[in-house]
Amino acid sequence: MKKLFILILILAFNVTTSMPVLAEMVMYNTKTGKYHSLTCKWAKKCTVNCIKIDKKEAKKRGGVPCKVCGG
Repeated sequence: MKKLFILILILAFNVTTSMPVLAEMVMYNTKTGKYHSLTCKWAKKCTVNCIKIDKKEAKKRGGVPCKVCGG
């Protein structure tokens, strides 16, 4: 039982430390400067001025999070 517990801890540590961090993608409105999570109803309605970019990039461009979804 103790060996199984140790094995699980080792595997859990390896999985969490070796996996690359995925970028969080958002819909960024280039006109308003707001960004939305991809599942936000406003992101789905935005078709003209929106681009799909990384959340860090949206913040770097001066973007602010949506008040509905929080970006």
